[in-house]
Formats: sequence, structure tokens, C-alpha cells
Amino acid sequence: MSVLVMVRHGQSLWNLENRFTGSVDVPLTEKGVLEAKQAGGLLDNYTFDVAYCSFLTRAVVTLETMVKTMGTPVPIIHLKDFNERSYGELEGLKKDTVKEKYGPEVYQLWHRGYEVGPPGGESLKNAAARVWSAYRRTVGEDLAAGKDVLLVAHGNVLRVLMMHLDEIDTAAIGMLEIPTAEPIVYHFDAWQQVTDKKVLSRVNDPAVATAVT
Repeated sequence: MSVLVMVRHGQSLWNLENRFTGSVDVPLTEKGVLEAKQAGGLLDNYTFDVAYCSFLTRAVVTLETMVKTMGTPVPIIHLKDFNERSYGELEGLKKDTVKEKYGPEVYQLWHRGYEVGPPGGESLKNAAARVWSAYRRTVGEDLAAGKDVLLVAHGNVLRVLMMHLDEIDTAAIGMLEIPTAEPIVYHFDAWQQVTDKKVLSRVNDPAVATAVT
């Protein structure tokens, strides 16, 4: 048996401003740091053999804050292949502006489509290829060895991993919403089949929900 916990980073500045972020390195907001602390608190009964993270600050600070909150040191490995997908020419633009300029259908295609990427950016299909390849040679190998793994990354990175782990088809994957800093826990058997999945949500704790409102 092994455990994988995946966490999207806490709220970033451009999440707050509703901008396309992608590969741009932006910091967490104060709320994002608080969310990371709360995510660590939700995992205080877990121990991990290794943690993986992207190189982008919002994920790095989230992971470091979580580990500090948990109070148990864990080796951390950073992988560029776990960076968020690039949104190309859309990066830094407000999402409402893009939607108004190009229309909701084109906006949705660029934002959440699978096959087609935004101008100068990366499609979810291409991101899925690099993310899943990196997962199999790192996280997958660790899980097969019986290790418990923590992965902190980005919305689209987790989205494509969940597409494989939860067997979600490409038509539906764009509708999958992944909240910031809510741990997603997978349990695996010896044959690397998922035996259980749960989300540790902050909204189940009234004190936490009040703190982040």
C-alpha cells in the first residue's frame, strides 16, 4: 500500500486578479500562504517519504509552508516538468478581457480545451504528455516501491494526472475544477490500482472557512 497526496498551490496574486498565469512566476497572496498552512494542518497525521514540486514560487512556497506546518521534514525534489502549462500570449491578461475580445467559445477552447493551445502557448494535450511521463519515472516509481508521496503543483498539472488516475476522458477533463490548497489523497494497492480517494476540504472546518473568507 502507498499513498499519494496532490495539492494545488495556494492562491497566487494572479489568481486573485483573475489573470492567465501559466509559466509566469508570481507569488502567493497572504490568503495563499494561509491556505498552505491550513493544507499542512489537514495533513498533520500523514508522513511522507518524498515530496515533489515544480520550480515556480507559488508551488515552492506552498510546499515549504505545508512541510513547516506538518513539522516533519521530507526530502523535496523539484521538476520542471511539473511546472504549469504555458498560456503563451495570454499570460498576464485578465480572463474577462480575453473572453470579451475573442468570445466565450474561443476563450473556453484556449482556457480548457484539450487539443488546442492558446496562441504561442501549450495545449493541455502536450502538457499531459510531459507531466505524465515525469510522473511515471518519479512519483510512479516511488509509489511502486511502497513510498508515500506528496506532490505540490498547479491546476493543469493535477488535472492531467487526475485524468489518468480517475480515468476521465479528454472531453470532460476541462470541466474538472481543482481548488487551491485542498489535499487530494489517493491510496494504491500493490498493483498500483487506486483503492480509495478523498479530498481534505477546508470548508469542512468552520474556523478555517471563516479565516479564508
